[in-house]
Amino acid sequence: MKMMGRRLSGLGLALLLTLASIPAHAADAALIEAAKKEGRVVWYTTLLINQLGGPLAEAFEKKYGIKVEATRNDPSETMLRLIQEHRAGNMQADVFDASLPANVLVAEGALMKFQPDFVMSWPKELYDPDGYWTAHRLTVVTPGFNTSLLPPGTEPKSWNDLLDPKWKDRLAWGINPGVTGASGFIGLVLAELGEEKGMDFLRQLARQNVTGLKISARAVLDQVIAGEYPLALGILNDNVLVSRKLGAPVAWIPMNPAMATISMISVMSKARHPNAGKLLAEFVASEEGQRIARDHDYIPVNPLVEAPDPALRPDGVRFRAITFSPNQVEAGIPKWHKVFTDLFR
Repeated sequence: MKMMGRRLSGLGLALLLTLASIPAHAADAALIEAAKKEGRVVWYTTLLINQLGGPLAEAFEKKYGIKVEATRNDPSETMLRLIQEHRAGNMQADVFDASLPANVLVAEGALMKFQPDFVMSWPKELYDPDGYWTAHRLTVVTPGFNTSLLPPGTEPKSWNDLLDPKWKDRLAWGINPGVTGASGFIGLVLAELGEEKGMDFLRQLARQNVTGLKISARAVLDQVIAGEYPLALGILNDNVLVSRKLGAPVAWIPMNPAMATISMISVMSKARHPNAGKLLAEFVASEEGQRIARDHDYIPVNPLVEAPDPALRPDGVRFRAITFSPNQVEAGIPKWHKVFTDLFR
């Protein structure tokens, strides 16, 4: 895991190196015609509708005249619903996105092999080698702090800083399944430091009495903003950008390394509107869709689209991240969660 994590840590640099070689893209005319005949597309999304899901759906509808019916749920709820619908032979979704691995859905035969042609020139970490998913969002997980409670400059800058006795009982993280909270932080530590040194660090961190919150990373950030906790170990740095623009007293810490994960988008094998599903998946990953993501302060994965703030996307030099694919997350989560249970509960 450590070797692979380091190999992927230069994702930002790889994105920059591919810019000049990627051609402009236009959706296939036959696909557009077939999608328009279907007239609608059902999208199960984990994106917040009022932040990005809605703007993407509206732009797609305006461009193609195809109605988008977007339903938002958390990733685990979305995956469970898709499995249930597939097994019942009553698939409602045409396309879905999530940050969770798609292995279960692939094994169930629930996903169609589909990827836009243009992703073949992207860094290989950004699309499934078996053809079932395409990345559409880069998520960077870092610590974040309340700037009213911790004046900028007084926040911890490194993992070792977190072990200072002054942070005891002052740290929080999410403890729901997934990589944005405790389990993900544990996986990051083990990938960076290795088993022996990583476990030693985590044992020391456990003595800091980190508060576990059974809420999403966005909700953890909201708790920090509200002043319930001065510092959280797992927030999304692009969410901080959104909140700061609204006047929230919060900042993120470019603590090296950060964890980077990929959100994917896929088309269902039993989609009732398969062509519209393909077209929407292609649109979300395209330059146009990724510019919408950028303009709403999300980190795009399309190499032709810059981040809303260049500092958000790891460059592999000043700000480094270890990038975990959905499959790596699936393989690592059981072990990381066991370490959490053994040390932090």
